[in-house]
Amino acid sequence: MTMIAELPAGFADNVMSAQSTFRLVMDAMAHPGSVYRIVAAIGAPRPLMRASAAIALTLFDHDTPIWLDRRLSDAPDVASWLKFHGSAPIVTDPSAASFALIAEGNALPRLDSFSFGSAEYPDRSTTLILQVESLTQGRPYELRGPGINGAVVLRAAIEPEDLFGRLAVNAASFPRGIDVVLVAGEEIVAIPRTTRLAAQGD
Repeated sequence: MTMIAELPAGFADNVMSAQSTFRLVMDAMAHPGSVYRIVAAIGAPRPLMRASAAIALTLFDHDTPIWLDRRLSDAPDVASWLKFHGSAPIVTDPSAASFALIAEGNALPRLDSFSFGSAEYPDRSTTLILQVESLTQGRPYELRGPGINGAVVLRAAIEPEDLFGRLAVNAASFPRGIDVVLVAGEEIVAIPRTTRLAAQGD
């Protein structure tokens, strides 16, 4: 069993790092499809990527239940690190989660396993934090929607490959829906529920 003293450290500078990470996440949400880089001195247990860890330390707390996919839940230190640094409860029911951390995209559960919020409280949905291989190289995805001037092309290596096809359910569910933050290392891209796939290349 891992002792608390053996867990990776959180932010080296809690206040400044949390504030800068929060601003970057908000900027990413306001400009879907654009790549932002989170630069923060942080320790993170594998296989949690640095940007995922920074988001967790910034947004997770005792009021935000977290669901971990199998790869993360099987990792020896991830759940302990999240509980120690953010007091976030870990849940086994994805529909009860405020956030879902996904390290293995090709095993992503059906989106209807998560919460889409309600008509009265559409904000009470699950936000997926999905770790991917790259946000600068890979298949081109042309995205449109609020916060995008015309269209933006995201080149990314994403699993599951049909992620944007699955997210099409957001159009029929709006204002309910699933928001996604893609993470590759220190880089993030936000795909809020209002973003639509216009075209996809090979």
